[in-house]
Amino acid sequence: MHKKLLGLAVAMTALTAIFTAAQAQAQDAKTIGVSIPAATHGWTSGVIYHAERIAKQLMERHPGLNVVVKTSADPSSQANAVQDLATQGIDALVILPTDPDPLVNAVKQIKDSGKFVALVDRAPSVNDNSVRDLYVAGNNPALGEVAGKYIAETTPDAEVVVIRGMPIPIDQQRQDGFDKGIAGSNVKVLDRQFGNWNRDDAFKVMQDYLTKYPKIDVVWCQDDDMAVGVLQAIEQAGRTDIKYIVGGAGSKDMIKKVQDGDKMVPVNVLYPPSMVGTAMELTAAALYDAVPVHGTYTLDATLITPENAANYYFPDSPF
Repeated sequence: MHKKLLGLAVAMTALTAIFTAAQAQAQDAKTIGVSIPAATHGWTSGVIYHAERIAKQLMERHPGLNVVVKTSADPSSQANAVQDLATQGIDALVILPTDPDPLVNAVKQIKDSGKFVALVDRAPSVNDNSVRDLYVAGNNPALGEVAGKYIAETTPDAEVVVIRGMPIPIDQQRQDGFDKGIAGSNVKVLDRQFGNWNRDDAFKVMQDYLTKYPKIDVVWCQDDDMAVGVLQAIEQAGRTDIKYIVGGAGSKDMIKKVQDGDKMVPVNVLYPPSMVGTAMELTAAALYDAVPVHGTYTLDATLITPENAANYYFPDSPF
């Protein structure tokens, strides 16, 4: 009888442990929805890479966590993706908008339902606590200012052509920063046109510049994908007057050129696509660790030079 009672006690203890573990796992069950742009250019392919990489790490770290990553090509499809995530009962949303202003209502609905919202990179015109809990971004004004200061200090009398991104807020922030960086110098901006952060569009814009202007000293473009198109256009035209270009984002190809001492790409300005992973990590911390992560988290716009390029070169990255 004693052995039977002992066996029953052991069985009950095991069942209690299983029930307690199941209860704890149920309490830890959370879902984070991640909405990001489709891979329309290199930087966004990097965003997808890091979102999927961090999603896997977070789910391994938190057994009850489910991270759902959805990509969208435009604001309309992204609004639908956000609504779809909402129907899945998400506890938090991490969103890098394709274009922020058209998505404000979709994001605000999630926020108004009491869910945690982390906004990444592209902020709407109204970027406050009514739209998000957390904002993680690169320093867009600094990206432009660092590039402008480098050109003003290195080539103070340069005649420069500018290839902008898209007509959305972060483009204007970068442009304003660039103008601040060259202020007080003799740098002259010959022209500014949109390249849509696309290498083919930038190639066409640069072809137009090369036709219009017999002398160009420096090209500033807001994105490394566009820099690829710019370099192709210069090489194809056989122009030797252009001293160098300055891109931005820190793509592995451009960083390798800096590292190797390529005269046409002497520097680059960092704007890491891994910032989406930073937002996901902080969101998980808010859900599981109850740490105060509300507010704004801004990354540095580091000037990448031959001296520090090795610190930012990741050959296995898609961007």
